[in-house]
Amino acid sequence: MVNVLSHGKIESLIREISARPVIDPKEESMANENFDADLIVIGAGPGGYVAAIRAAQLGAKVICVEKEYLGGTCLNWGCIPSKAMIASVERMQDAKHGADLGVVIDGTISMDFKKMMERKEKIVQTQRGGVGYLFKKNKIEHVEGFAKFVDVHTIEVEKDGNKKTLRAKNFVLAMGSSVIHIPVPGLDGRRAEGVWTSDDAVTADHVPGRMLILGGGAVGVEFSYVFSGVGSEVTLVEMMPTLIPMFDEELGKELGKQLGRNGVKVKTGAALEKCEKVAGGWKCTVKTGSQVEEIEVDVVLLGVGRKANTDGMNLEGIGVKLHRRGVEVIDDTLQTHVPNIYAIGDVTGRIQLAHVASHEGIIAVHNILEGKAEKAQYKAVPNCVYTVPEVASVGLTEEQAKTQGYDVKIGKATFRPNGKAMAAGHQDGFVKVVVDAKYGEILGLHMIGSHVTDMIHEGVAALNLEATLDSMIMSIHAHPTMAEVVLEAYEDAHGLAIHKA
Repeated sequence: MVNVLSHGKIESLIREISARPVIDPKEESMANENFDADLIVIGAGPGGYVAAIRAAQLGAKVICVEKEYLGGTCLNWGCIPSKAMIASVERMQDAKHGADLGVVIDGTISMDFKKMMERKEKIVQTQRGGVGYLFKKNKIEHVEGFAKFVDVHTIEVEKDGNKKTLRAKNFVLAMGSSVIHIPVPGLDGRRAEGVWTSDDAVTADHVPGRMLILGGGAVGVEFSYVFSGVGSEVTLVEMMPTLIPMFDEELGKELGKQLGRNGVKVKTGAALEKCEKVAGGWKCTVKTGSQVEEIEVDVVLLGVGRKANTDGMNLEGIGVKLHRRGVEVIDDTLQTHVPNIYAIGDVTGRIQLAHVASHEGIIAVHNILEGKAEKAQYKAVPNCVYTVPEVASVGLTEEQAKTQGYDVKIGKATFRPNGKAMAAGHQDGFVKVVVDAKYGEILGLHMIGSHVTDMIHEGVAALNLEATLDSMIMSIHAHPTMAEVVLEAYEDAHGLAIHKA
């Protein structure tokens, strides 16, 4: 009986083993032998190159495909070159007011626009080379060309008519976005016809005598400051009631005043209704309320409108879903509807900020390589504008907090009486804090003034740590610093401001 049972068990075991699928040794080794990389990152902007480096740090074999320049839009046509231009204008303005600080400068103070742009380009080249160096250091293969998907594991990269096929286990889509020409009746043309985008502005070869800049967001206000500073007669048109409408309303109003003092003709609540080509430029019809005026300019700069770079990549063909603003992700893990493909940065059409793309790149890579499901965090995203004075914001605005049902307390302090601000000759602006009245939690911090883009991170930390007003008031701020004004705003929200008149 025992022998019969044993024999039956053996037969059963044989049948079970026979029923299991046979594993092809070639298929089993594909991950190691038939893939060119563990991860291919498409795009080398601040999202893509950061993702590539982090993946290499985690031990992955990484390829980064970039159709143009390392560093993407931010480094080559956006953040970096525009800040270099702003710095030149700010330095010239400081020199013009040097006498206020006892500095004697003989002769005329002016801008050599060619040298200014040469310096800008040198900075861009240096930064671009720095990304290349980091790729070499981390053994990341850089492939130049345009990537198109063949299947979920395969892309074809084309450059100058030559094609190369690459396979990877996983992909990160980091193609970024590009400027677009938004339609304005009668405005037809490109750079040669005096119709500029921000890409044209950072590569300009001359200073237009007269400019109309459409859009009072970060791009519009920054270029208004630059070109007004180098001698253009600038008209800035924004359809919303205040400039930088994504920020706290008080910041936009104050920035409008400051740009006005610098010679910019700021028109808010206004629309560019149509344009007509005339000798040497454009006749622009601008409507502000019931008032209509015609403004003749040499250049119209379109400071609004960007589009995710997804065309021609066969993304939908392999199952990656798109929406009207870009690539659709399932959730904040950044995974697309194709499990081995993730998307980050501008290409998702969500928050179009370089530092958000970098954060998302790191989250995506850890999720891919470590099997995690971590989500990107957007509670405390700093938003900065680099005009003079600068603008910086994090968290909820006063209006947003009230709309979400918070009973809010507001604290506000100006830079005018601050010792460091007075010594430096940069007294314009203020700090505003939004606080939950019930629990004292810091909900938002908003600033306009000198160096506020460097100071905003106090607010980022406070929001991430769910800090209260009491804890921030007890945080010692060095004296003399501009940051003391932040402390003064906290104290004002508590009703205990020391220096408030």
